[in-house]
Amino acid sequence: MTTVDAGAPWLVVGLGNPGPGYAGNRHNVGFMVADLLAERMGGKFKRAAKAQAQVVEGRIGPAGPGSRRVILAKPMSYMNLSGGPVVALRDFYKVPTAHVVAVHDELDIDFGVLRLKLGGGDNGHNGLKSMTKAMGSDYHRVRFGIGRPPGRMQVADFVLKDFSGAERKELGYFVDRGADSVECLVTEGLERAQSAYNS
Repeated sequence: MTTVDAGAPWLVVGLGNPGPGYAGNRHNVGFMVADLLAERMGGKFKRAAKAQAQVVEGRIGPAGPGSRRVILAKPMSYMNLSGGPVVALRDFYKVPTAHVVAVHDELDIDFGVLRLKLGGGDNGHNGLKSMTKAMGSDYHRVRFGIGRPPGRMQVADFVLKDFSGAERKELGYFVDRGADSVECLVTEGLERAQSAYNS
C-alpha cells in the first residue's frame, strides 16, 4: 500500500443527476450533502474548466495545520457517467485516489443511517460503478441510507422519486450529519469518522 501525503488535497464528490427535475430525488442526496458543505465553506459551485462538473475549492477543519484543502464536486454528466468527470478532476488537482470521497445514496441501509468505508463493491449503484471502472475501488464512500422500495416498486423508480413527506421532515438533520461525517473523515481520518458516525 502506497503512503499518501497527508497534506495532499481531498476531492469530495456528491453523486446525483443534474437539473431541477432531479433535485429532490433520493438519488441526489450526494448533491444535497455537497451543497451544504459548500455553504459551510462559504463557496459557490462554478463550472469546472477541466471536467463536466461543478466545483468549489476551499478548506475544511480548524484554521491552521489541522485544516485540509478540499475540492467539492458535483458531476454534471448524469449518475451513470460520473467516473469521467471524477477522474478528470482527480488528475487536474493531483488528488490521490485514497483522498477521493464519494457521497451517495445506499439502498441496503435504512433511511438516514450513515456508513463510511474505504473501497469495496458498487452494490449495483451506477455512480459508483462508473467511478470504480474509471479509477479502481480504493476511494472512500459516505453511504447515506435511503432504504428499500416499498412493495413491488422498481429500484429505478424509487431512487428517482423525491423523499416522502415523512422523510423530508428529518432529511435536513440527516444531510447535516452527512456533511459532519465528511468533515470528520477529511480532518480526523476514517477510523475516527466511523466510530462517530457509523450506526
